[in-house]
Amino acid sequence: MTISALGINHKTAPVDLREQVAFNAEQLDAALQAVRGLQGVQEAVIVSTCNRTELYCRGDVSDDLLLGWFTGFHSLPPDALQNHHYLFKDDQAISHLMSVASGLDSLVLGEPQILGQVKQAYQIAKRQAAVGGILERLFQQTFRVAKTVRNETAVGQNAVSVAYAAVSMARHIFSNLAKSKVLLIGAGDTSELVAQHLKQQGVTDITVVNRTLQRARELAEKVDGAAHSLSELAELLPDADIVVSSTASTLPIVGKGTVEKALKKRRHKPMLLIDLAVPRDIEEQVNELDDAYLYTVDDLQSIISENIRNREQAAKEAQVIIRQQAQEFTDWLQSLNSVELVRAYRQHTKAVADEHLERALTQLQQGKAAEEVLKQFSHRLVQQLTHQPTNLLKSAGENNDQYTLAVLQQLWSDESSDS
Repeated sequence: MTISALGINHKTAPVDLREQVAFNAEQLDAALQAVRGLQGVQEAVIVSTCNRTELYCRGDVSDDLLLGWFTGFHSLPPDALQNHHYLFKDDQAISHLMSVASGLDSLVLGEPQILGQVKQAYQIAKRQAAVGGILERLFQQTFRVAKTVRNETAVGQNAVSVAYAAVSMARHIFSNLAKSKVLLIGAGDTSELVAQHLKQQGVTDITVVNRTLQRARELAEKVDGAAHSLSELAELLPDADIVVSSTASTLPIVGKGTVEKALKKRRHKPMLLIDLAVPRDIEEQVNELDDAYLYTVDDLQSIISENIRNREQAAKEAQVIIRQQAQEFTDWLQSLNSVELVRAYRQHTKAVADEHLERALTQLQQGKAAEEVLKQFSHRLVQQLTHQPTNLLKSAGENNDQYTLAVLQQLWSDESSDS
């Protein structure tokens, strides 16, 4: 019943390698099906964000097989991740997942976005029937742990994020952000956070461009900005002092030539470009232009390091909570030992049978008809022994939990064949 966590993140791999192993939305379903097809894998969840790609799975599967699948799916050489990956087992894997969901392993310590991303990854795996009883319980407990960390420690107070770090960098470069014209490329959660932080800094001129115009309008309305289609990007770029890009595109959206033309129209007035996307939205060659200053998520490390120092004590407190909860889950896993389960099940059924037998004997001693006593004994015994399995069946049916339904069906199928 091994639980494994295999992945790379911002600590172990550069952005160009993280780009190559990121799973986009279209790939996730196929990837989950493929990893479930590996010998020994029984459950799986894939978490893929800007700063990490991780595979959580349960089953008796070799490390080499997991790593080989990971690189093979993305058509990478077998040794591409040799010095950049981590592989945790059981209690370490459990603690790692809880730390990730609580924001303790993020680029910006304590950032809240990761919990939503882990929940989304879990939901996708659940829709694919890739989550069974063990990972179901692990992820549900992980979500409770993350909430506890957020409520009981200071790690979530004045929460920061990569978006906040981007705005902080812009604030250090521009003496007065309020006078800057900002162009946001993308209208997702990260762009919305950037927009909110910009408004708090007094920025009033915000333009949002997005592939879907309606989504751009929705974000623009929240910050009193303007909305445009992504097709208008080249025309809008020359007016922007600050460009922040965060989309889910698999290819760069802003090329060196486009920026070069924009700078000429600006008469070489400097432009700050911050690329928060993985894979990157802005070609790295843009940095070769004299008046363009391009930063990626990796370049925000100095700002992020300061935030980490300010939150170290809170993180220590959070780790105490995580260790306790991880141990609790490990204890539960160990309690699933088949020998102990058989013993506990036999003790339970014997106790139930003894209770009803004692009641029946008392009724017989009181002179009640033996036939009626036996009928009541049989009825009560069946009712009590089938109460919990019946509730499990109903719950599994309502939640379309095929794994639990199959296990329960196997119970009486085996009994029928033995008879």
